[in-house]
Amino acid sequence: MKIRKRIIVLAFLAVAFISAMAQKQQFDYTIYGVVEDSITHEGEPYATLSIYRKGHEEKAVQMAVTDANGKFKVTSKGEGDYVLEVKSVSRTPLRRFFTVSKQSRSQNLGTLLVSDSKTELKGVEVVAYKPLVKADIDKLTYSVEDDPESQTNTVMEMLKKVPMVSVDGQDNVKVNGSTSFKVYVNGKPNNMMTKNPKEVLKSMPATGIKNIEVITNPGPKYDAEGVAGILNIVTAGSGMEGYTATFSGNGGTRGGGGGLFATVKKGKFTMSVNYNSNFDNHGKATKVDLQSILDDEGNYLRTTTQDAHGKIKNQWHGGTMEASYEIDTLRLVSASFSMNRASWNIPGVGSFTSVAPYLDNKFLFSHDISGKNKGTYNDISAGIDYQRSFKTPGRLLTFSYRLESNPCTTLSDYRYTNLRTTADWADYTALLEDVRSDGDQSTTEHTFQLDFTTPFAKYHTIETGAKYILRQNKAFDDRYSALSESGKEQEYDTENSSHYKHRNDILAAYLGYGLSVDKWSARLGLRYEHTFQKVEYLLGRGSDFSKDFDDLVPSAKIGYKISDTQNLSFNYKMRISRPGIRYLNPYLSDTNREQLTQGNPNLESEKNHSFDLQFGSFAQKLSYNISVGYNFTDNSIQSFQKIVTDNEVAGLQNPTGKQVLYTTYYNMGKTQSATFSGYASWSPFTNTRLVANTWGGYSHFSDGQGLKNHGWNISVYAQLQQTIAKTWTASASVFKMTPGVNLQEKTMGYFSHTLSLRKSMLNDRLNITFTADNPFRKYYHIKLNSSGKNFATSSSIKFIPQSFSIGVSYRIGKLQSGVKKTERTITNDDVKSGGGGGGKLGGDNVGS
Repeated sequence: MKIRKRIIVLAFLAVAFISAMAQKQQFDYTIYGVVEDSITHEGEPYATLSIYRKGHEEKAVQMAVTDANGKFKVTSKGEGDYVLEVKSVSRTPLRRFFTVSKQSRSQNLGTLLVSDSKTELKGVEVVAYKPLVKADIDKLTYSVEDDPESQTNTVMEMLKKVPMVSVDGQDNVKVNGSTSFKVYVNGKPNNMMTKNPKEVLKSMPATGIKNIEVITNPGPKYDAEGVAGILNIVTAGSGMEGYTATFSGNGGTRGGGGGLFATVKKGKFTMSVNYNSNFDNHGKATKVDLQSILDDEGNYLRTTTQDAHGKIKNQWHGGTMEASYEIDTLRLVSASFSMNRASWNIPGVGSFTSVAPYLDNKFLFSHDISGKNKGTYNDISAGIDYQRSFKTPGRLLTFSYRLESNPCTTLSDYRYTNLRTTADWADYTALLEDVRSDGDQSTTEHTFQLDFTTPFAKYHTIETGAKYILRQNKAFDDRYSALSESGKEQEYDTENSSHYKHRNDILAAYLGYGLSVDKWSARLGLRYEHTFQKVEYLLGRGSDFSKDFDDLVPSAKIGYKISDTQNLSFNYKMRISRPGIRYLNPYLSDTNREQLTQGNPNLESEKNHSFDLQFGSFAQKLSYNISVGYNFTDNSIQSFQKIVTDNEVAGLQNPTGKQVLYTTYYNMGKTQSATFSGYASWSPFTNTRLVANTWGGYSHFSDGQGLKNHGWNISVYAQLQQTIAKTWTASASVFKMTPGVNLQEKTMGYFSHTLSLRKSMLNDRLNITFTADNPFRKYYHIKLNSSGKNFATSSSIKFIPQSFSIGVSYRIGKLQSGVKKTERTITNDDVKSGGGGGGKLGGDNVGS
């Protein structure tokens, strides 16, 4: 018995010793991979990871979460067989087995695919908001579909909440404080939205939008044009097969509209259709313009006053269709087609009076004018992309073709009456004859593109590609002068009419490199672009000319992931702005003999250099993003105004020797700006959210020859949103913008406010929204002042900003799968067209 007890004791000690030794031999191991949606392959953010020993699943030995892109990297101790369990809200739990040994201390578990749970929960109350903003190294993404107001708001209203974007009270959009930006839809450029965002985006419902991406530091794969960046609107979708359709309509004191968004998915085929229409009646607006000519001592020699009023009406309708087909797991074909049409009509009447202040306001001349300015803009686009994937994750080869046409017509007709003049001005006023101008412009372009990207050596990525754009612009501007003797037709004015063709081809190639190691990421890029430009005059004044541009555009970015919810990045980029035909065309516009305008064919493409530092923190209750930057341009294209005698202007018919205001363009602008932007979303209580978005900057402008201007420009948007009794949502928002400056101009500040109330019914399928824009302010004045040597001008516009409206949207069907897109496609954004993303449809002249 004693021997047996001794053996048992020795055996027990041996087991204890071996166990202790085994524990001492435990070592660190690391597992990593990515969790993605099984259909869309988008990263699953903040999924919960639990590691168990196999057979002992009652207690986790380690826990972690995925990052904002679904990636994970977990370090623990031990060896043997383990189980990794992945859980996420509304997802079916996923398990993956793995074994740890001395030979497998670092394991790549690859891509773990999760799918929607088939179990439906009832009576669940949302007690916290999901963060709406996600930051990557090259873009900020605002989740429109996670914002409750997307059910009834337009895309324009949602833009007011997007970081680094500002929308003023007249719906003029700026990105990072600039109107020089481009608008894409699903990674493809949309010229209609880029040229007229205020008309299109405020007509488009947000119900079919998933994300709005702000790409403020475009890499080398994007065209080099555009200082501020890119707004990419991503349509909704992820999930199972089926269909869905949303019908919307709105009406109010200033117009109305309606729309349809529908998606259907069957097997490997997916198709999406979107159509919207909007009519906008701005009501009566008045405009007072003062133009003064001064002598060298600052004495006012002549002041001309224009007092006009009219009603502005705009109409827009358009639609898009997208489709994709997955040939197999490695090959995808997608196609798109869109057609948009905008029209405007601005009738007005006014009067001109000119006096000589230095002679006790001696009367010089006066007349009345009645006019109309109307036109149409059309955009027709079609494209096809073929994407080839490979077994190596992240390796892609894409071929793309795109066709786009933009026919446009304009008509202006001015009639002069009640002409009174002194003898000294009789020769000048004799030139004020009735005139009609008919314009017919069009752009047709074919684009071919090849893109290739591949990862290599674990941490590295390289991307390269080439692109060629064949672009042909045509412009026929016909002028008709005084009425013929019959009184029925106007005579064709050959001398002042103009027909020309403008060839503008682009050849581009790019190379980019990316590095991602642990929490660090970096990207370098270089893009080369050559522009072939030729203008040929078929009729009218103007000489044929050609001009080529060569541009080498670098970019660099570095980012550090502080934690799963915080990141820091530093960026440098160079962007260019080529002069469009509006700037280059030497055709002299002399419809208004007081103000002559002419392009400059000797312009070069302007180059802008910018640096910015960004910090973002995105948590459940509080998310914010802060950016500070500096940018400069040594040869920016600026409009330049000066007083000249009209016989100094080459090509002007019947000069009188009188002084007039002459406007042209030069590469003379030297611009420096220090900028900042901030975004914050705070949920202090359940169902309460406060959003603030601000942008500001101090800019200094100079022409290098003594002309200077400088000043601040700050804009702030704030909104308070409260959900009441689960189905009611009330919100109040304000917007404030301080006065702004340019080389020769100073603009007035602006303030606006909006109240809205939304009611959701039928499980959020039916939504009704009541909106009041500026309910406590019926009229608003906007002023613009400009000055230079021997002249001063000012404009004052009075309009009605107040409106009340009701909007209704209804959704049928169930589908959460959008059209699958290729990861590379054609994006043309290479021409400075004057106004960029902040242009006004149809202009802002009332009765002039």
